[in-house]
Amino acid sequence: MLTRIWALAIKEFLTLLRDKKNRFVVIGPPIVQLLVFGYAATFDLNHIPYAVYNEDPGFASRELLGHFQGSPLFQQVAVVENTKQITPLINHQNALLILHIDRHFTRNLLQHRSAHIQVIIDGRNSNTATIALNYVNGILFAFNENWAIKSNWTKPPAKLIIRAWFNPNLQSRWFIVPGIVAILMLLETLLVTGLSIAREREQGTFDQLLVTPMTPFAILLGKAIPGLIIGALEGIFIVIMAIAWFQVPFVGSILALSLGMFLFLLAAIGIGLMISSLAITQQQGLLGVFMFMVPAIILSGFATPIANMPPFIQDLTYLNPMRYFLIIVRGVFLEGDRINNLWPEYWPLALIALLTMTSATLLFRKRT
Repeated sequence: MLTRIWALAIKEFLTLLRDKKNRFVVIGPPIVQLLVFGYAATFDLNHIPYAVYNEDPGFASRELLGHFQGSPLFQQVAVVENTKQITPLINHQNALLILHIDRHFTRNLLQHRSAHIQVIIDGRNSNTATIALNYVNGILFAFNENWAIKSNWTKPPAKLIIRAWFNPNLQSRWFIVPGIVAILMLLETLLVTGLSIAREREQGTFDQLLVTPMTPFAILLGKAIPGLIIGALEGIFIVIMAIAWFQVPFVGSILALSLGMFLFLLAAIGIGLMISSLAITQQQGLLGVFMFMVPAIILSGFATPIANMPPFIQDLTYLNPMRYFLIIVRGVFLEGDRINNLWPEYWPLALIALLTMTSATLLFRKRT
């Protein structure tokens, strides 16, 4: 049986590579999209969850925090009591930034000395961090202006000290390029698997495939192997380009990323085979692929933060395998995640892969 499955996989590879159009789809668009996304993509921000670590009991710190609480751009999500509480808030993305007010903030202002405010910010999404810092600077400017008028200051009373975690220089490329790994792996895998069965129907070879001594699951497995290999090669190529060409730091575990890539590819293959089992022609398969791709990218958190979406839409994102893989790939690249850090992302991917592969098998049997 394994020999037959491998023979079907080889036949699928030959079908893909003999056609010039198929070769172009597999090789050309990923390189173009990698360069376009890597250099041109930018994002906007419309929600800023923050936490407060206020060591100053004075009225000046309360006045400053009142500016943040009264701003529609900020939403306070936590109050920090000690430094040990800061790391989990940033690492788990519960807060985008932490406002740390020095214990002598009010005293220094009353003595006409500069007072310091530290902003600890999540720098994984550099565009979001930059915009958030601009908003913080705007609020601090308004506070300085009011305090200077009341106290006859000739220089800014409060100074902002910025510390960006994971992305110290706030380079947007560090955030965008790892996300491209997920997008292009999903695109290539869906294209390879989403057209495979539809191609057999369109070319009239589907009935010949059914009379072979292979079960429907074995046929689907033979169709899945090329998508798995091509998707893996695609992912490896983009990871190497991200590190070597775009200079994105890779501080995590290769094994953790490999496991995430494998589970993500299985989920994508299952979705592609489901689409291909339902499609009669390659055109229908192609439309099905892009009908899935667009919402999958939007609901993944690649373009806009999931926390900004309506609650119902946020619930839908849990069905999207790309949501979990983006967390994995960015965590491995920028945060230094290991396998033990990523189990909450691995098991949903494995579950989606199991459900989609099972559904593809059932749909294939029904359509035969």
